[in-house]
Amino acid sequence: MPGVLTTQRPVEEGERLPLPKGRLLRYNSPLAQVFLIGLVCFCCPGMFNALSGLGGGGQLNHTTIDKANTALYACFAIFGIIGGAAYNLFGPRNTLLLGALTYPLYAASFLYYNHNHIEAFPVIAGTLLGIGAGFLWAAQGAIITSYPSPERRGTYISLFWCLYNLGGVFGGLFPFSFNYHRGSNAASVNDGTYIAFMAFMLLGTALTLLILPPNKIIRDDGSMATNFTFSSVTKEGKEILKLFINWKMLLVVPAAWTSNFFYTYQFNNVNGVLFTLRTQGFNNIFYWSARMIGSAAIGCFLDFGFASCRKRGLTGVLVVFVLGTAIWGGGLANQLRYKDGKWQDLIDFKDGRPFMGPFLLFFSYGLLDAMFQSLVYWIMGALATNDSQILSRYVGFYNGVQSAGAAVAWQLDMHKTPLITQLIVNWALMMVSCPLLVLLLFLAVKD
Repeated sequence: MPGVLTTQRPVEEGERLPLPKGRLLRYNSPLAQVFLIGLVCFCCPGMFNALSGLGGGGQLNHTTIDKANTALYACFAIFGIIGGAAYNLFGPRNTLLLGALTYPLYAASFLYYNHNHIEAFPVIAGTLLGIGAGFLWAAQGAIITSYPSPERRGTYISLFWCLYNLGGVFGGLFPFSFNYHRGSNAASVNDGTYIAFMAFMLLGTALTLLILPPNKIIRDDGSMATNFTFSSVTKEGKEILKLFINWKMLLVVPAAWTSNFFYTYQFNNVNGVLFTLRTQGFNNIFYWSARMIGSAAIGCFLDFGFASCRKRGLTGVLVVFVLGTAIWGGGLANQLRYKDGKWQDLIDFKDGRPFMGPFLLFFSYGLLDAMFQSLVYWIMGALATNDSQILSRYVGFYNGVQSAGAAVAWQLDMHKTPLITQLIVNWALMMVSCPLLVLLLFLAVKD
């Protein structure tokens, strides 16, 4: 394959190799591979996010997606942890392919539900997606944290998050444009919306075939990115069990739990309750745009800040803590306007002033989410430098815990937990996780 650097013998970790001259972007460079995994996630999880961000998965009745996503995240909690082992057993390409195949099936289940209103297919598809997402995100996390050099890790993580969130931005155009002329009382988005999601998810699945093996990734200085060797089932089983008594991972648990917990509240009970269907799509565009801005901002700071590595991490946690306090405080003020969870007159993006306040709040939620998650990924990358096997397990553990939190959140919503309670729990979880991240930085991250 043109542009791929090959050797006739194994490359030793830290060894410098001659690189082709005159190429701005090599296919086997960390930048090219991170960009490619960003495109995969643009098409698969990015479109899934746009679908979920509609509130109720584009259905007026939220019960079906509550059940489907409970099944999804319950399985994700298990297979997120197993996903790290799958990466080490099968390699990134096969792990990503197995995971990506489940995304178009999920979108197809809601197309089916639009006509038959039978919940079984979406719930089964959600279950399978939970398995697939565990594989895909473990491989994604290992790639974006182990391939870049330490001084560029934050930039590459932000590049990935920008591409991934661009999928949500682009995906938000589908429900906005396809449902623009439909009335505010429509029961669901139209078939074209789901078909468009499926088409991009299938494209993302095909792109996974272009991912290179880890031992072919060469950094710009000629060094091998990571010394990857295929593992064994026995070894991976032992290493997974060790994660549950690893004090570093235990300090990450509250941050992991909250990182997907707030989506249910934000998507179903802010975007899904306050706005018309077409405005939900419009809001999605800006929610995922805000995530791009947030990840780019904190990624650049974490790489190019004037202070030492540890001090940059500590400052990042402080920024997230202050911003989170302000944004969730604004969310509380907004929630007090509809304590019973009912909003009489749905807001449209053409309504002017009544639209701007809730819209800016939803935008801010996206900004905070990206900054928080990018920061946690950067901290995990700093714990294990460039060892993709260790990082795949760390990221798998993180994904498993965050998915368990999400499963609980969807159940809370399905059982009609008061919205004010959901908001306060979300706020408290984020505030508790920040001091523990500070402790982790002090104890485990070296300058």
